[in-house]
Amino acid sequence: MVTIKLVPHHEQYAERLFELSSDPQVNEHLSFKDDSVEDTKWFIIHIINEEKEGKSISRVILNQDNEVIGVTTLMNINQEKRQCHIGSWIGKEYWGKGYNQKAKEEILKVAFKQLDLDVVLAGARKVNIRSQKAQEKLPYISLNVEKHYPEEHKQLEEKEKVPCVLNCVTKENFLKHF
Repeated sequence: MVTIKLVPHHEQYAERLFELSSDPQVNEHLSFKDDSVEDTKWFIIHIINEEKEGKSISRVILNQDNEVIGVTTLMNINQEKRQCHIGSWIGKEYWGKGYNQKAKEEILKVAFKQLDLDVVLAGARKVNIRSQKAQEKLPYISLNVEKHYPEEHKQLEEKEKVPCVLNCVTKENFLKHF
């Protein structure tokens, strides 16, 4: 069984995060483009500030050997609507080992148990088949919910500037599994 630990962002992780996110197969699907370790440090400071403002919660993913392997984030937290979006990425050398699913489970526990949200939206660019397949493996996800969340779907596509799919995890479905 895969084990991971989610830890708060810190500048000490910048070099490794930059290294992992610089892989072209990872980087092509990220919404941020860090060109240097300094850019990654700026991103870390930015995400820490967003968390202080209640806009997001982002964690660095460590594997069982305490190696940095990726990031998972709850973003666009909207307490009024009781929803947010989730985003995760894993370094290529850790793909296919179950880390992504485990990281999503742990950050979703934060969304539903600590933040008491009702819905977490999970989007993916239509060209990002790998992300879509990873989401489809989640036993608690509802697929293709664009018609139920048209505003959120439109915002996602405007942000990504490409066609996207939209899925969601509800608190009710998630808690049935945990």
